[in-house]
Amino acid sequence: MSHTTSRRGLLFGTAAVSAGALLTACTSNDTKDDKAAANEQPAAADKPGKHVTIGFAGPQADHGWLNAINDNAKNRAEKYSDVSLEVTEGSNDTAQQIGQIETLINKKVDVLVVLPADGKALTQVGLKAMRAGIPVINLDRIFNSAQAYRCYIGGDNYGMGLNAGRYIGEKLKGKPNARVVELAGLDNLELTKQRTQGFDDALKNYPNIRKVARQAAEFTVESGQAKMAQLLQAQSKFDALWNHDDDQGVGALRAIKQAGRDDFLMVGGAGALSAFQAIKQDDGVLKATVLYPPSMAASAIDLARALGQGKGVGGLAEFEIPASITCYSAVVDKTNIDQYMSTGFR
Repeated sequence: MSHTTSRRGLLFGTAAVSAGALLTACTSNDTKDDKAAANEQPAAADKPGKHVTIGFAGPQADHGWLNAINDNAKNRAEKYSDVSLEVTEGSNDTAQQIGQIETLINKKVDVLVVLPADGKALTQVGLKAMRAGIPVINLDRIFNSAQAYRCYIGGDNYGMGLNAGRYIGEKLKGKPNARVVELAGLDNLELTKQRTQGFDDALKNYPNIRKVARQAAEFTVESGQAKMAQLLQAQSKFDALWNHDDDQGVGALRAIKQAGRDDFLMVGGAGALSAFQAIKQDDGVLKATVLYPPSMAASAIDLARALGQGKGVGGLAEFEIPASITCYSAVVDKTNIDQYMSTGFR
């Protein structure tokens, strides 16, 4: 386990975590380099207060988005002179992650931020922390019981599919008998089902469009390439592709290039830097991606600090932080790519 203590004290105005800073962490877009935006955003508008030790436990960073989650959490904590961050090494083994969280509980951290490898499997350890008087910020993959966390913050999987479908629908609404295909993620994950459901619901508003094929990949470059090759072989003609994940989209784009196809538009998902660069270059099929912002981890640190200091969220009438926050899945295309470029993760 590593221990990270904040090194910089930033003095800002108000005595509560600002709603502006919180929302910026979910959708931030104002940095000057290729790091995730939350890394360079000002810390929440708040003078240093009571010292808070935050325990952070996430899964193994074996995917670009998960690595960005870790970076956002660590970099956000460093903004605060009154925050120390206890970081576990991360594991996809549920028993190991439970053990790591129990170690943080035994250390009596003030607040826990947990992105569980498996929300259902880790529900009991979330309950254990809450019963020990340690509030839990449940990040992205939700526990089975609301009693296992004080606040949930995560992305909008249904909204990703919905906004991808709307974007494609608007691009194709004047085309008779338009055909679309879908390259999904892992079908055994609820998030994949939600992304597909949102996409299908959006297409119901466009009677001229029909989804003619769907393949499930595995959120990896290799699976994206293999499954996209199968889609291209099976479908000689279609007008748009909705790909659930920009990492597997790297492989999908390889398959598309190898097949010599450029007769459709592609919409990706998550917000990888490689996708942003392709959209800005605008010389291929990838025209947009729908965000699933890893900066939610920075917001989780803001929320954990507020909980540890007994504060609410500025800009809201309530004295307490919300029980649930869902980040918006914005569509990024060539019209707004410069605004979001610095938020792209590697």
